[in-house]
Amino acid sequence: MNNLKNPFQRTTRRCIIGFALSVLFTVSANADDTILFIGKQADHPWGSHMYLHTCGVLAKSVEQSNRIKTFVSNGWPSDADRLKDIKAIVVYTNPGAEFLLDGPGKTQFEKMMKDGVGLVTIHWASTVYEKNFDRLGQRWMGYLGGTWVSNVGLSIDRSKLTQLDPSHPICRGWKEYELHDEFYLNPRLSSSAKPFLQVTTKGEKLVVAWTYERPDGGRSYGTTLGHYYRNFKMNAFRRTIVNAILWTAKQDIPLNGAHDQMSPKDLELPPKTGK
Repeated sequence: MNNLKNPFQRTTRRCIIGFALSVLFTVSANADDTILFIGKQADHPWGSHMYLHTCGVLAKSVEQSNRIKTFVSNGWPSDADRLKDIKAIVVYTNPGAEFLLDGPGKTQFEKMMKDGVGLVTIHWASTVYEKNFDRLGQRWMGYLGGTWVSNVGLSIDRSKLTQLDPSHPICRGWKEYELHDEFYLNPRLSSSAKPFLQVTTKGEKLVVAWTYERPDGGRSYGTTLGHYYRNFKMNAFRRTIVNAILWTAKQDIPLNGAHDQMSPKDLELPPKTGK
């Protein structure tokens, strides 16, 4: 009996296994699950802070890595229907505290956080203006787990990007490498957030990303990296971000990390317009 010599038994077993695997996949990526990417028009010199274009690149990379829908919005979505089935919000804008807690979507955002929706902030979006820290800082850190206070100090430098928790799923499929970026000095992390990535600049070690498992059951990932668009063209850098997005959305991350087939054309910047 254990050898399943009967053809009917073998067929039945294959059907059961196939059904189980299909159910497992369905659970890990529901057909309606969506990642919301929020960007805005560029406000820095060309080739840096390319918010909307970068959101589009990351969205396509996520779709190639996992069977999950994406939606890219210029600012907070005006159509409330777009906020259904959102598993994670990815923000790449100016300071996220003001945008999310003072902006037009503040009520919807806070409800989504309480419902356990994931949150990823990239570079300047991982910050709060210094003038607003006393008013927004603690509430903002309660959602993100940490922040950088804009503008308390910057360093444009080249450093090895070090993994502080190599066994974490976000570290799957990439090894430590050298990175040239704009580093935000003196980030503030809550006691519950976990430092995740580190560089060395001005002779000191500096945390440039963190993970945070929120009390509401949601997950957050903040990184101060991402000033130069050229870094998003690097597979290892892009994989780090996409892994983090999938982790906050509680999606499966392949053992070799998120994988995409982005062509050089997919990664090209659009033609420069205006002055």
